[in-house]
Amino acid sequence: MSARLGFNPYLLMLPGLLISGLVILWPLGQLFVLSISEVNRFGQILGPDGIDNYARVLSDPLLYQSLWRTVVWTVGIVGGTFVLALPIAMALSQDFIGRGLARLLVMLPWAISLAMLAIVGRWALNGESGTLNMILSDVGIIDENIAWLGQSGTAFPMQIILGIIATLPFTTTVLIGGLSSIPTDIYEVARIEGASWFATFRRLTLPLLRPFINIAIVLNTIYVFNSFPIIWATTQGGPANSTDILVTYLYKLAFRFGRVGEAAVLSLVMFALLLIFTLFYVRLAMRKDEQ
Repeated sequence: MSARLGFNPYLLMLPGLLISGLVILWPLGQLFVLSISEVNRFGQILGPDGIDNYARVLSDPLLYQSLWRTVVWTVGIVGGTFVLALPIAMALSQDFIGRGLARLLVMLPWAISLAMLAIVGRWALNGESGTLNMILSDVGIIDENIAWLGQSGTAFPMQIILGIIATLPFTTTVLIGGLSSIPTDIYEVARIEGASWFATFRRLTLPLLRPFINIAIVLNTIYVFNSFPIIWATTQGGPANSTDILVTYLYKLAFRFGRVGEAAVLSLVMFALLLIFTLFYVRLAMRKDEQ
């Protein structure tokens, strides 16, 4: 009887596991077939190609430049979002007049599609009539207009800022949920014991928020790593490929250059990188929880 009951959970999970396996494994299998085949720009397999696609992709300097830029892009947005979201979430968790309106304003960017946010950002960063140049000129910070998206030194940082704006609402919502789950009694006890605000934050708030922080970091990393609209709608990877990340480089390989087999190789590389990161981070988080 106990063995029978112990087997039931696996039976209940079986349909979901089969569907998940079909959704994930079948496209991976198709990508692998494309990666070892000669494919025309319309996706038709012309014949086997062995590992030549892999050799061409792994020997392309643009791959490593895009990979490094993807790391900077992901760390910059995920880290910058967390640094801003935590104090905002803590402030919005307090009881004050207008808290509902303040939460609504924080959530507003979430209601806008990522492509639309990128287009609005492109208008705001326009080198001739952009809002940012007008504001900076009015306050006397700059004397002449700056082509924010027209030069590599400013285009990529501006895109990271747009990414932070797009990611901030979700991260703030997750952290507000985590803060609301913490019982207020422990703060009263800490206050009675004479603990400072920083000690309370470090020893109580952060440890109790850790599961929510882990969720936000993992989901944001996957989301930002694969984020396409901001860079494509603002610069399309330019100028001179200086803002390309892996996903825009992948798009160019497949649809601009017609190198579908190489694009399949890059897709598998990106999947492997995300899988390794997720497994490593989840394992690290579980080890900290066990301690």
